[in-house]
Amino acid sequence: MPSTSSVTPTSAEIEILAVLWERGPSTVRDVYVATGEARGAGYTTTLKLMQIMAEKRLLTRDTARRTHVYRAGVRQKTTRRGLARNLIERAFGGSAVALAAEALAGARPSADEIAELRRMLDAYDAADSDAGAAKRKGSG
Repeated sequence: MPSTSSVTPTSAEIEILAVLWERGPSTVRDVYVATGEARGAGYTTTLKLMQIMAEKRLLTRDTARRTHVYRAGVRQKTTRRGLARNLIERAFGGSAVALAAEALAGARPSADEIAELRRMLDAYDAADSDAGAAKRKGSG
């Protein structure tokens, strides 16, 4: 079986993971109602996809009851970072700045989102400054 760190979820798998990250443990029926009906997939298609995801360890399955309950087997933050890293490498030549520029050009962020981006950049600057100071202190 592949390790979860090497598995890149498909778009359909991400939809299922999003439901489980938001709602927590759910049955196939719960996930089907949240995703399958909207995209025209049948219940059995949703079931098969979730079974495959369990084999890939993207999901875990509790079989203690007649109706199996599924949970996300991967963390949302880890999955998002992996997807972003993959996208940056494949589509933006490894440049996070190019990705950010396109993301900002594609959809105007709210004032709150811009403030959050500034806080994040300030935190990166502070971390770089602290690391540089520690390095200079250690070598002097």
